[in-house]
Amino acid sequence: MGDSSHYDVIVIGTGAGGGTLAHRLAPSGKRVLILERGDYLRRERDNWDSTAVFVKGKYRAEEFWLDKHGNEFPPEVNYYVGGNTKFYGAALFRLRPEDFGELRHHDGVSPAWPIRYEDLEPYYTEAEHLYLVHGRHGEDPWEGPCSGQYAYPPVEHEPRIQQLSDDLEKRGLHPFHLPIGVNLTQDENGRATHSSVCIRCNRVDGFPCLVRGKSDAQVICVEPALRHPDVDMITNARVTRLETDPTGRSVTAVVAQLPGEEQVRFSADLVVVACGAVNSAVLLLASASEQHPRGLANSSDVVGRHYMRHNNLALMAISHQPNDTQFQKTLALHDWYLGADDWDYPLGGIQMLGKSDAEQIHGEAPRWAGAAAPDMPFEVLAHHAVDFWLCGEDLPQPDNRVTLDGDGRIHLALDENNNIAGLKRLRHKLEHLLGHLGMHEHRLLSHSIYLHKGMPIGATAHQAGTVRFGDDPASSALDVNCKAHDLDNLYVVDTSFFPSIGAVNPSLTAMANALRVGDHLVARLG
Repeated sequence: MGDSSHYDVIVIGTGAGGGTLAHRLAPSGKRVLILERGDYLRRERDNWDSTAVFVKGKYRAEEFWLDKHGNEFPPEVNYYVGGNTKFYGAALFRLRPEDFGELRHHDGVSPAWPIRYEDLEPYYTEAEHLYLVHGRHGEDPWEGPCSGQYAYPPVEHEPRIQQLSDDLEKRGLHPFHLPIGVNLTQDENGRATHSSVCIRCNRVDGFPCLVRGKSDAQVICVEPALRHPDVDMITNARVTRLETDPTGRSVTAVVAQLPGEEQVRFSADLVVVACGAVNSAVLLLASASEQHPRGLANSSDVVGRHYMRHNNLALMAISHQPNDTQFQKTLALHDWYLGADDWDYPLGGIQMLGKSDAEQIHGEAPRWAGAAAPDMPFEVLAHHAVDFWLCGEDLPQPDNRVTLDGDGRIHLALDENNNIAGLKRLRHKLEHLLGHLGMHEHRLLSHSIYLHKGMPIGATAHQAGTVRFGDDPASSALDVNCKAHDLDNLYVVDTSFFPSIGAVNPSLTAMANALRVGDHLVARLG
């Protein structure tokens, strides 16, 4: 290690982008080093404990960032092998074809990508197969064309969610099975494995999976990559800086802080940053030098800018009938994704959340739980809860940005009212349906526990856009292959590269793009 260790490729980060890229590079025979800031997440009972995960935030990073007013807040970030996929809900959607073009919203324009849906489509199919996505192409009338069906059938609705799907169809809507990455395999005797049992539990959204049944980047990509003799990984390696040669055109050293050691330097022919949209921008900004006074890859001054994180609402409705669903995250609805009869602009999508339990609802009390159903104890309320996730597009704004102060502290400036008119209309659409869906009318409650106690700026799970790619070096940091315009051997493959974010979970797009960039890197390395 250290100065004597030179690799073909160094990958910094093990999440949806970095982990998938490492998996793509592993069979190439090239020497690959993976640097991960965190450690392996410990498998323990608290993995599935609502109080530990949501109320106490046991696995959240012990750090604070500053908002534009200088106020501290805890970000929703986790530093473990597998990155934030250890805690994601494994909802693996494709962006719609329209998301790759310019889209006009009520509050502005969602810019076009430098690639088309058709360019990424084969990699979407590969990523869906790699991450064991269960679904059925063709159910969603607004999805793009697909070169291959999902390799695994959808997770079937349990009775209450099937009734919800039927009731939505009766209203002329088009619910479909939510594409989700889970391990539902069987053993050689056709019996359900321990991972199959996992999917019928409630511990998906926001929880690490105790029995490895969720398709996270550690399980699907990092561990298989490490079986190759030319792939190494160092955990607890916090990369603090990238250094370049005197010309400033090539990264010559990756500087990392290891536990109990002074800084260690690694080198590689190619360096790939995949730390998450905020921390990738932070690393590039912290690597400022005489040749790059505003930070690496930042001659355009876009690094850290155009931060996006979706406009989300977690909502709980109350069913007249008990909701005995164990695994609720099986349904989605995109009828108003691009607009509505009474609205010319995109609204967004609706999908189911993991099922609320009494601990989560109690964690919200007394903010709204009592008002939701004052005659219901928490346990009864949880038994009748039906949970929805509404997702609207956040538009890229140059002043929504990540910066560093003189002490190296992270500042995140964010306009929390950016393009929220469509999301409000989407909520009203759902509210007006409740009486037709077997729910109590006018009882659709904001469920902020998924956003860590009602701090919208801290909800960074869908962070994107801070190192955008494009054709023009004056307005983007990366080219179409996600290589920095300003450097010959630096790439970025997490969600930082997004010029827009659409209104679906970004993970599958990051995975598909990592496969695309991986093919480019293998070809470049020969």
